[in-house]
Amino acid sequence: MLGGETFNALNDVSLEVDAGEFVAITGPSGSGKSTLANIIGGLDAPSAGSVTVDGVALSHVGDKALSEYRNRHIGFVFQSFNLQAHETTLENVCMPLVLARMKRKERIVRATECLQAVGLGGRLKHKPTELSGGQRQRVAIARALAVKPSIIIADEPTGNLDSSRGGEIMQLLRKLNKDGITLIIITHDATIAAQADRVVTIKDGHLTVKRG
Repeated sequence: MLGGETFNALNDVSLEVDAGEFVAITGPSGSGKSTLANIIGGLDAPSAGSVTVDGVALSHVGDKALSEYRNRHIGFVFQSFNLQAHETTLENVCMPLVLARMKRKERIVRATECLQAVGLGGRLKHKPTELSGGQRQRVAIARALAVKPSIIIADEPTGNLDSSRGGEIMQLLRKLNKDGITLIIITHDATIAAQADRVVTIKDGHLTVKRG
């Protein structure tokens, strides 16, 4: 409800994403891009309809199972990085592993592996304030990788970066996609969208789909 009127962020949306696919979601601000991504990621629930992942209808599972789905199958990457400023890079990447109840020694090994995978093996003890914007986004990607997700949802992952650093982040995300991770990116950048297998454009809650 907005201003006394019912407002639907999405209307009659139907979208199927294949395992290992790279899909870009585009559209003007307020069009429903983030809402769609949040529904796919299990952060929001649709008021009608359903979301099915690997044969499991998310609307039919309890809060505990939904939380486990997010923690074990989805890696989130945000424009603003969402790192804890007082924690080291290693501690930031360990956070989802703590939620997954992984033993301390195991999560340190796993977090170190993830930071090495994004080229930050030499920055384990650095705080976010000691890193560049591109390095902070790499930490965020390492954190998303920590639980070995099948899907990465990235919301404007290059939005706070210059074109050079943004290009590096896209190379990294595309490599992860080629390694088999399903990649869903929300973006206003047409050059990023053009790299996707499919481009989903949302306007006024409705979507159109175009092959990349």
